[in-house]
Amino acid sequence: MSTYWPWWAGAIGLALVTINYALITDRSFGVSSAWDRVLHWRSERRLERMDEEFADDQALAEALAVATAEHFGTGTGASTVPQVPRGKSQPLEVDAEPAASESPATTSLRPAPLFTQAALLVSIFLGGFIAAVTSGRFQLRYDMGPGFRDLVTANPITMIALLFVGGVLVGFGTRLAGGCNSGHGLNGCGRLRPVSIVATAVFFGTAVAVSFLLWKVI
Repeated sequence: MSTYWPWWAGAIGLALVTINYALITDRSFGVSSAWDRVLHWRSERRLERMDEEFADDQALAEALAVATAEHFGTGTGASTVPQVPRGKSQPLEVDAEPAASESPATTSLRPAPLFTQAALLVSIFLGGFIAAVTSGRFQLRYDMGPGFRDLVTANPITMIALLFVGGVLVGFGTRLAGGCNSGHGLNGCGRLRPVSIVATAVFFGTAVAVSFLLWKVI
């Protein structure tokens, strides 16, 4: 008898994790992006400090207005409307100042705090460790098990080389696709994003094809 959770329990658990992460951080759940940011934590922390200086959108808009006025001048003696040659139509003047009731629009959400990304990765490791220990299946291994030895290779050096190359390809594909299975499969498909639906179909279809080749052909 299998000691794994049934599929519906795993689905509910993943849904709860994804929804809670989105509610707490107001961001999408993604492991590859979290790993990338934690690896480059120095530059990410510097960007966070710079971002904190402009956390107030209204203050940022006012600072940009002041800097623009200082650069282009605010004198009223000369006309600010460019001269148009005779015979050509005068372009419509656009009001440079937004209405008082309008607030500056934020073009994109700021990234999640670096601390939440690190906490996500640590939680994944601790969750897997606790699950393995409590189920009595925790064991330190230096190979991929008998299935890998029978289907791929039993040579430890070849195994390490294949795993290294495979990891590089997975990382490259993840960055090229703009997300991994958690970012596209859980969040993107849950929000019906077309790019995530296509990406999920591609990497799941590839996994099915490779599994078929390993088990039925090779």
